[in-house]
Amino acid sequence: MRAREITPLALDSYQRAARIILSNHLVTTSYPDRAALPLLRRWATELRDDLLELFGYRLEVTETTARLFTVSDRLNPSAPARTATERTFDRTRYSYLALCLAALGRAGNQITLSELADHVAADAAQVDGVELSTDRASDRDAFVDAVGWLGVRGAIALADGDANGWASNPEAGEALYDIDRSVVVALFRPPRALQHLHSIRGLLAAETSTASEEDGVPLDAKEIGRRVRRALVERPVVLAGELDEHELIALAQPKTAVEVELLTGLIAERRAEGIAMIDPTGRLSDVRFPSTGTIAQVALLLAGEISDRILDVDAPDLAKLAIPHESDEYLIEQLDAAIPEAGIFEDLADEVIPTVGPAPEPVNPPEPVTYPLIQDDWLTDKIAELVDRFGRTFAAQWQADHKGLRTQSLGLLQRLRLTHAVPGGVLVLPVLARYRDVVVSVRERDPLIDFAVDNSAPDTATEFSGTTEEPEVENA
Repeated sequence: MRAREITPLALDSYQRAARIILSNHLVTTSYPDRAALPLLRRWATELRDDLLELFGYRLEVTETTARLFTVSDRLNPSAPARTATERTFDRTRYSYLALCLAALGRAGNQITLSELADHVAADAAQVDGVELSTDRASDRDAFVDAVGWLGVRGAIALADGDANGWASNPEAGEALYDIDRSVVVALFRPPRALQHLHSIRGLLAAETSTASEEDGVPLDAKEIGRRVRRALVERPVVLAGELDEHELIALAQPKTAVEVELLTGLIAERRAEGIAMIDPTGRLSDVRFPSTGTIAQVALLLAGEISDRILDVDAPDLAKLAIPHESDEYLIEQLDAAIPEAGIFEDLADEVIPTVGPAPEPVNPPEPVTYPLIQDDWLTDKIAELVDRFGRTFAAQWQADHKGLRTQSLGLLQRLRLTHAVPGGVLVLPVLARYRDVVVSVRERDPLIDFAVDNSAPDTATEFSGTTEEPEVENA
């Protein structure tokens, strides 16, 4: 590893650069900030070698961009593109985003928003199920969200006008954008030509079965190590129960986590159930937790309540279930069904991959790992109790919407891999024990101070904190 050659005084700078490219994948002169690209350019040579060695990732750095070409071992539906207001992209927004990139690739140095919309509308008319009508406000809003996503990353820069004005009234509003062609080119660089693929499987990491050796180490063992290290930086926690026997061996080797720690500055928190890489800087993850906002605060409160329920020796024993096996097959089938067969170059395309049947059962399968089940009724009652106790500090939209509050807070816990949704409730995963013993502090505002400031502000504020001590209970 090149990181071992870096002096202790410079190692923090190197690790910061590694965290930036691992969390963003694309860095430009303005995204995520103006200091990021110069830092990456400083460490480009060392990062290029270490990212390839540890993860199999390829780093490409130019004067205006840094692009990390990652390797996907599985599909991840929990990391969608999001708008500036944290709204998840839907199919319409993804379609507009792809068509915008195609139009910008053919454009000159500048383009108006209405011109871009005309190009996208014309291209959308040639695709079944996709349409952009500037007469519909919903289409304009989705289109502006896609354009805004490109603007944040520096592919386009607003030179004049206002996109929101155009979205409100395309007859009266307009916006002019400068196009950064280097960013447009860097944004869409699939590892293989999509016109050569009959299935999305062609974009996933291929399993290596060769027995050839490189530097005295079997190639398949090196790839297994890379797969485990990829999981350590891509998932909030890697549970031993979700790995096969070869991956478990790689995870158990101390150097696997140590190398990731050296590259990124993360701290490996190892338990019998698995490993979580903790980021003391809070900069690598796209989700900060604990955090501000009603959903994050309720999720933390709920995590504390769930932990208390599991630790309650006087309460009835909870049922324990294994995490159901989840295959990518359904998602792959959905994505493959959307591939326009008319656009595939048959002479250069791969053969159609036959549907793979279920793998044979192992002779001596290991005992499945089970986790406590918290039922839906208990969760519903607990949300109602939390609203009764702290509802005056929540955002107004959630004070009456208990169902939506429950869905959003549990969704956040699942995204962080603290729980796993199953029919009838949620399974409690081990990392949730980090957030037991939540302490709540409600600060009442002084009316004499607020009198001259803002009478419309809420009269209370809430702070939450939780312990991160060693869990005292198994699977909690």
